[in-house]
Order: sequence, then C-alpha cells, then structure tokens
Amino acid sequence: MNPTISRRSFLAGAIASLAVEVSAQPNEPIIDIHQHTHYWGRNDEDLIRHQRALGATKTVLLPAGSKFGLEADCYGNDSVVALTKQYPNEFVFFANEVADLPEARSVIEKYLKAGAIGIGEQKFFVDCDSKHIELIGALAKDYNVPVLMHFQHGKYNTGYERFHKVLEKFPKVNFIGHAQTFWGNIDRNHDQTVLYPKGKLTAGGLTDRWLADYPNFYGDLSAGSGLNALLRDEELTKDFFRRHQNKLMYGSDCQDETTKDTRCSGIKCLETVKRLAPTKKVERKILYENARRVLKIK
Repeated sequence: MNPTISRRSFLAGAIASLAVEVSAQPNEPIIDIHQHTHYWGRNDEDLIRHQRALGATKTVLLPAGSKFGLEADCYGNDSVVALTKQYPNEFVFFANEVADLPEARSVIEKYLKAGAIGIGEQKFFVDCDSKHIELIGALAKDYNVPVLMHFQHGKYNTGYERFHKVLEKFPKVNFIGHAQTFWGNIDRNHDQTVLYPKGKLTAGGLTDRWLADYPNFYGDLSAGSGLNALLRDEELTKDFFRRHQNKLMYGSDCQDETTKDTRCSGIKCLETVKRLAPTKKVERKILYENARRVLKIK
C-alpha cells in the first residue's frame, strides 16, 4: 500500500467527517421548552441524542407528578434534576406535582428551591379555574416563575373558556398554554369537543384573543396539537406568527429517539416555524428569544 495515498485518503475522509459534524451543529441557538424524561420509556441517552440532533442548545425538562406519569410514563422531579445536574449546559428543569394532592405545594416548593425555573407541565384532572390551580398560581407568584398548562377538553384543566379569570387573578404570573384545547381555540368557530380540528380557520378564537389581550399569557407550539394548528391554515399561521411574535415559544414534546423518524413532531414544528415565520426576526423570537426572556434562561 502506498503510504502517501493512504494518508491522503485518511485526511480526505477526516475532513469530510468534520464537515458533516460541523454542518450538523446549530448556527443559531434554539430553546426547546417542552421535553420529558422516560417519555414512553425513552432512555436519557436517546433523549440527549434527539435534542442534539434537533439543534436544541437548551432544553426544558418537564417532570410528571407523583401519579399518572403525564399519561406517557414520564418520570418525575428527581429524574429531571438528576439529568440537569449531569448536563447543566444543555438542560434546565421545572417542578411539578398533581395539583389537587394535599402535598402539592410542599413538593413543588422543594424543587423550586432546588433550582426549578417554572411549574409544569400541569396536566391533571382538575378545572383550570379551580382552587387547585389558584394554589399553583399563588406559588408561581411567590417564586416569580411561569406555569405551563396542558388544556384538554373533558380531561385536563377543563373549563378553558373560564381561564381568563385565572389570568386576571394572577397578572404577574406568566402562564404558558399547551395542547389540544389551547390550540383548537385559535379558531373563532372551534367545537370544544374536537381535539384535532381540520380545515381553514377564522381568527379571533379564545386563544387568539387572550394572547393579544393578556400580557401574562403565552403559547407553547409543541406536540401534534401545536403542529396540527400551524399546518391547517398556513396563511393564517403566518399572520398568527406576526401578531403574536412576542408570545410564542418553540417546543418539541415528542417521544422520538431520532429526528429522522417521520413521526417526529419536534423537527416538523421546527421546520414549520422556519418556513412560515414572516421574517427572520420573528423566527428567532419564537425559537429562542421569547423563551430566554420568559423563562429567564441565561
């Protein structure tokens, strides 16, 4: 074997590999505000690999409470704390507990004192304007942190049409809306019983109005519900992005082990934001700047 050719071949291969590696690195920072540990059994190594492939420079880990596993077998507070301690440059974490448990306040407070930067994902069987959510709001006010809430008609944080009362009662607390009922209500003509509506939209639904009217209400783009809303009427989405450019934050909330999986809503949402954001400035707000500001991420 000719050693010169061999060395040239080696160098060419190394340079090519380096180019691929560099091109895979994010050119601009991205904050993913919605991920979980042990999401339907996914291990931490696959979660880390997925987030790096996504280009997320910082990921918010949302724990389950002590019961129900967020209906996805997700792990709780100790799990997200441990992973954040292991990879402090890549992860931050929220605190959580089932809102109507007697120990909810003490458990959440314990993890807020341990460094949690928010409360959620609140995804439990209570009304969204119940005394239990008011307790969450009061705790968030005391610690000056946001609350991320999963709104799902007939199941989680029910009575969405009354949530404006909570926004008014806790004007200093930033609430981040997520999931089917939050996103369905960007449409003025939304049927609350339909979780994944299709077809063209009419602007002026509850969510659309509240994002405009309440300075403390924000939107989490994650999961199939967010993606469905963004794709069903792309012209309206462009205008929605423009009007609410300071209120929307990117999240993945997908259980995938790789972004190459065709089911990965995280990469699809990311691509959709880049494609439909009316300007580069709006794109950067949604993918990074809004989350950095609202979640106080350094």
